Amino acid sequence: MPIYTPPLRDMQFVMHEVLKVSDEFKAMPPHAEVDVDTINAVIEEAGKFAAEVTFPLNISGDTEGCVLDKATHEVKPPSGFKDAYAKYVEGGWAALSCDPAYGGQGLPFVLNQCLYEMMNSANQAWTMYPGLSHGAYEALHAHGTEAQKALYLPKLTSGEWTGTMCLTEPHCGTDLGLLRTKAEPQADGTYKITGNKIFISAGEHDMTANIVHLVLARLPDAPKGSKGISLFVVPKFNIQADGSLGERNPIFCTGLEHKMGIHGNATAQIAIDGAIGTMVGQPNKGLAAMFVMMNAARLGVGNQSLGLTEVAYQNALAYAKDRIQMRSLSGVKAKDKDADPIIVHPDVRKMLLTAKAYAEGGRALQIFCTLLLDKVHSHPDEKVRAESEEMVALLTPIVKAFITDNGHISTNACMQVFGGHGFIKEWGMEQYVRDNRINMIYEGTNTIQSLDLLGRKILGNNGATLKKLGKLIGKLVEEEGVNEKMAEFINPVAMLGDQMTKFTTEIGFKGMQNPDEVGAAAVDYLRVAGHLVFGYLFARMAQVALREIAAGNTDPFYGAKLQTARFYFAKLFPETVTLMRTARAGSKVLMDTDLALA
Repeated sequence: MPIYTPPLRDMQFVMHEVLKVSDEFKAMPPHAEVDVDTINAVIEEAGKFAAEVTFPLNISGDTEGCVLDKATHEVKPPSGFKDAYAKYVEGGWAALSCDPAYGGQGLPFVLNQCLYEMMNSANQAWTMYPGLSHGAYEALHAHGTEAQKALYLPKLTSGEWTGTMCLTEPHCGTDLGLLRTKAEPQADGTYKITGNKIFISAGEHDMTANIVHLVLARLPDAPKGSKGISLFVVPKFNIQADGSLGERNPIFCTGLEHKMGIHGNATAQIAIDGAIGTMVGQPNKGLAAMFVMMNAARLGVGNQSLGLTEVAYQNALAYAKDRIQMRSLSGVKAKDKDADPIIVHPDVRKMLLTAKAYAEGGRALQIFCTLLLDKVHSHPDEKVRAESEEMVALLTPIVKAFITDNGHISTNACMQVFGGHGFIKEWGMEQYVRDNRINMIYEGTNTIQSLDLLGRKILGNNGATLKKLGKLIGKLVEEEGVNEKMAEFINPVAMLGDQMTKFTTEIGFKGMQNPDEVGAAAVDYLRVAGHLVFGYLFARMAQVALREIAAGNTDPFYGAKLQTARFYFAKLFPETVTLMRTARAGSKVLMDTDLALA
């Protein structure tokens, strides 16, 4: 059976020693009193909830899956899921970072990020039920009317109701401009929504009394394409004037997808047959409102793969220390045994360290991004808010695509550590591989994220935001450039930072002549950018570790951090050289292939 220990020490290191989040919070009035002790107390309890309540349901939930009653359209999640959700609500976890005006605790997003990383490690399928509610909450909080906020936000905040987002249709996924769902205006200001949606995560279940669906649809006079999409809030049960639940709205689950992974989550096919909804935001401006939810979801998906990378690593490490196989190439290590533990073998260590480095780099990036989100929402300085929002926009596709790609690499590597046992269900490793695979696909495939990063976020403003990231890196290089002990961490980042300007300009110039050049380079480009960000964060983590060791701190944590950073820069970061070469290879070898693809 798998094991899981919440990585509290590493979370504390990133928050308190590298990013010094409590000092940052002092400049944000809503969070000024959130100190180190408060943060530690919250994440310790969050870790207990994940490890003790949801983790034991992971394998059983995968085996049992969800069951649809086709007569009633009701879905029953796996055994134990509903009770675990009740404990989640009872513990106040749903309200952790929500607005106190609607019953929330108002704690920083950084803490919610740590909670969700641990819950994703414990049970991604279960975590998706409350996770989607946060996106619905954010969209309504940003774009809802006062009446909608008063009606829905207290229940979403408390966790009494959950939320979904209904975008995809059978004939269209990412290209939402093709969607056909219709919204007919009614005399009382409501709308009747009709259409079909698919791939709706947590789309139907009995864990809460009501489900709040956010649905994209077209008004009768809407222009074609993405400029004619509006957003509507459509509850499972209509809500009476006194707040009580009324009649069932005709928005039904008609089927459950049979999936490769996340079997414990109800991925629903939804039929909407004249369901009553109200508009969120302005007519034909639905994508702008929905993007609040989609961007939150993209950060959340990156967090899913971070969680799976961590738990896969923990299990592979434990197995590698226990499993004996062959003797070490450099001589017997376990003289009292018939063979040595497989952790003595170089390639086993490479696989373990790959997962460890990608987990620690991903964790640092996620906390860095959510600290920026806290500034966006709570910092009193308008300039700080704007710059933080710009940086989050740049980093969001990297979080989503780079961390999930790394999760694929890491979970597969960890399964490989187990050898034949990794392919067997009872060890739990193959489930981590299967569950992670969706993270590279949904909320915009990783190719879409790459096009967003290169085409919109970087070339779209002539590299202005990338230059701001370069300044952050330049500041660190300036601080540590003459420190010989930091050279192995600083020099690779400084070199790549210098190369990025020429690399980006070259692709941008080629793209002006032929847009396919951007499409051909984008995926490789995003991985280069991901390594640049990871390299910057690993250099900052190494900086702290070296200072602690120099000050006489003998905690082995710091030595371990340096070893992981050295491995990352020696074995993973050099991928950037190949990626830049393949990106520069251009589009001709892809597009001039009609004969090959005939």
